[in-house]
Amino acid sequence: MPDQRHPEKAHRPDNAQPKKPDWIRVKAPTSAGYKQTRDIIREQKLVTVCEEAGCPNVGECWSQGHATMMIMGEICTRGCTFCNVATGRPQALDAFEPGRVAHAVQQLGLNHVVVTSVDRDDLEDGGAEHFAQTIRAIRHRSPGTTIEILTPDFLKCAPSVLEKVVEARPDVFNHNLETVPGLYPEVRPGARYFHSLRLLQRVKELDPTMFTKSGIMVGLGEEPQAVRQVMDDMRAADVDFLTIGQYLQPTPKHHIVARFVTPEEFAAYEKSAWGKGFLMVSATPLTRSSYHAGEDFARLRDTRLARLGKA
Repeated sequence: MPDQRHPEKAHRPDNAQPKKPDWIRVKAPTSAGYKQTRDIIREQKLVTVCEEAGCPNVGECWSQGHATMMIMGEICTRGCTFCNVATGRPQALDAFEPGRVAHAVQQLGLNHVVVTSVDRDDLEDGGAEHFAQTIRAIRHRSPGTTIEILTPDFLKCAPSVLEKVVEARPDVFNHNLETVPGLYPEVRPGARYFHSLRLLQRVKELDPTMFTKSGIMVGLGEEPQAVRQVMDDMRAADVDFLTIGQYLQPTPKHHIVARFVTPEEFAAYEKSAWGKGFLMVSATPLTRSSYHAGEDFARLRDTRLARLGKA
């Protein structure tokens, strides 16, 4: 039977899922805190990337009340081979969603929240105004909460749509490059590497004080020198914060795990990234864009203040 949630994946060959090494195995979520977070998400009828993307850290994060909100529905217009989010024709935007997200943030008592979305190539502005409305709604209900957004690339939109999001003043603007440019045709076929890089650079041009962040996965078949070139490209675009994590294959229909990168290799990547001038780096097998995002944001802000003090 064809895969109804992921119709494009029905035509992909099965790729055997390799056994995970000990350093990336995690316990199943069972805590009372996890249940409380889940109940709030269900009550507000929200979608989280934690569940949709099958994040391995969901038990730890939800136990602490940290959930990454995914706005604009659970159907993406792209078919990236690494991603477990459903691909197809999305529904119309929910005008009440920004308010429900803000309510959930308030209920969870979050000091820092990450808001991401599916790609919405069907919308003229790619969902930029919906992002802006969500940021404003959170600010209204929880003025002390810092806001991090993880946006799509707005590839098919006018360049001006980015200004809508930046003008809403998120504390961190994140857009992931995901992988090295040579793997884009097979891993991220609907995207363009240099467009994504330019998006991050443009954010800094619009607001030089805004923190920018980007991340990649490793274990997809990339070479180490290509990863270090991506670091250089990010620094040329003045990206402040880099995340690097191990790619984990969601299903046999997804891109194969070429290899599991060792903790020692992650440590070497982190050391290299610090040397290239990033204000914040997280490079571990379990690193994800929103993993420990609040703590990392606090360190990011402190590092900038320390560097300004030395200037």
